[in-house]
Amino acid sequence: MRIAVYAFDDITMFHLAAPLMVFGELGRLGLAEDWTCRLWSDRPGAVRSAEGYSIGEVEGPEVLRWADMVVIPSWPQPVRPSSEVFRADLRQAHGRGAVVAGLCLGAFAVADAGLLDGRAAVTHWQMLPALAERLPGTATDTSVLYIDHDDVLTSAGTASSIDACLHLVRKHLGSATAARVARSLVVAPHREGGQAQYVERPLAQPATSTAITDVQQWALARLHEDLGVDRLAGRARMSRRTFIRRFGQATGTTPARWVLEQRMAEARVLLESTDWTIEAVAAACGFASPVTFRQNFSTAFATTPTAYRRRFSPLHEGAGRG
Repeated sequence: MRIAVYAFDDITMFHLAAPLMVFGELGRLGLAEDWTCRLWSDRPGAVRSAEGYSIGEVEGPEVLRWADMVVIPSWPQPVRPSSEVFRADLRQAHGRGAVVAGLCLGAFAVADAGLLDGRAAVTHWQMLPALAERLPGTATDTSVLYIDHDDVLTSAGTASSIDACLHLVRKHLGSATAARVARSLVVAPHREGGQAQYVERPLAQPATSTAITDVQQWALARLHEDLGVDRLAGRARMSRRTFIRRFGQATGTTPARWVLEQRMAEARVLLESTDWTIEAVAAACGFASPVTFRQNFSTAFATTPTAYRRRFSPLHEGAGRG
């Protein structure tokens, strides 16, 4: 995958680093060395970041002819319309088959190019009204971290860029690869939103709470069993109240919520990698019934288990009932 990442004067280092960090980690881990990134701008030379750093070796728009994916990681503020030349360059790249991703305020540049006409889009929540004005008749969504139309993607603000880039890794290289990248970067394993975040299961850092980490490891091997708070607290040799408090301090969530997230993560793996029926997947993940499993899956990922399998499983299409 050849990725052209747009840089401009006053871009923040974080916005620029997010796609470079996620996609670059593939090569550093030896997972996909053919995924390469190049920086480009309106003209070749150097750009200066919002923090005052000079970023050299930035190429000109001609790099778009090389790219399989064009990433606009942000956009100047106050948000200005893109130039006609910039719009034409994006449209030409898209017309040649390149995926165009507008991360955070980069969604405005994608909108200006006409690539979001009649489509749903998302950007930083503070700028959603402005994006809606620029996209009359197009739905903007505050509840999602990113929206992927296959050829065009937009993401919500700042750190959501990482979620969107991990999604692209997962989409092209599979959930196991995305999980490796996520674990290496120590990023949030699952973030709420209308799109699934396909990364690895969360574990508390041992230095923070060995007892909680031990319980998590123990629970991950028993997702098909009853994992109520009382049982988990007993395993940790703590009172229910102390366990809930310590668990929250170590993980930032509740035991019940964490268990549900792990069951959802395991369900995704089984739907992708096995031809088990939906009933068998539900039982293996600890759900009392297939109905309960379907309800929780649909709430978490805005799709049914069968529809998910149909899209992501290389082994099977439509096993079981959705």
